[in-house]
Amino acid sequence: MLTLLKKPKPDATEPVFPAWHPDFRDIQRLPDTKVIRTSFLVNGAVALVTAVLLTWFCYEAYQLRGLTNQVADWQLQIDRDKGPSERAIALYKNFEAESAKLANVESFVKSRPVVSEILVHLGKTLPDYLAIDRFDLSAANLNLRGTVRGAPDQASGRASAYIQQLKSDAFFSEKFSEVTLLNLNRNAQTGSLIVEISCKLKEVKKP
Repeated sequence: MLTLLKKPKPDATEPVFPAWHPDFRDIQRLPDTKVIRTSFLVNGAVALVTAVLLTWFCYEAYQLRGLTNQVADWQLQIDRDKGPSERAIALYKNFEAESAKLANVESFVKSRPVVSEILVHLGKTLPDYLAIDRFDLSAANLNLRGTVRGAPDQASGRASAYIQQLKSDAFFSEKFSEVTLLNLNRNAQTGSLIVEISCKLKEVKKP
């Protein structure tokens, strides 16, 4: 019974008859009969891409406008603070210059020998045969005048020995560059030998 309800399959050996009239249709010029036409899909895709690009362009333009306004605000702040900043920089440079001058003056003052230190050192190293009569410290030299005790020949040798002592002294070598005998004379009244010595201070660059 089921076999009678089945639709019979065409026989593959059945001959195919040609159409009863020629087909004059131009397939390429026939209208598109699809439910969704291809041109609609293409136009839709183009419209979608255009909308996305337009949205992106508007967003970038909005961001650029925001950045431009922010840069303009920053420039206004820079222009507003430029004057005080330049004045502060000028004051700081002036402060640095004055500080450098002060440091140079302080260094120069500290480099100068202290009179009390020289006097104390002379008192400690002064031999028994010599007495200092005059102490004169100037900007460039220390002049000493003293009396050498002893016989004439002995006093002359003692004066030379004291000059050599000053030249080899570490304290004097640090502060003085030269020790020179200026004069060596006999005092007619007392008969003692008068010696005059000059000690040249080491040159220090003045500020």
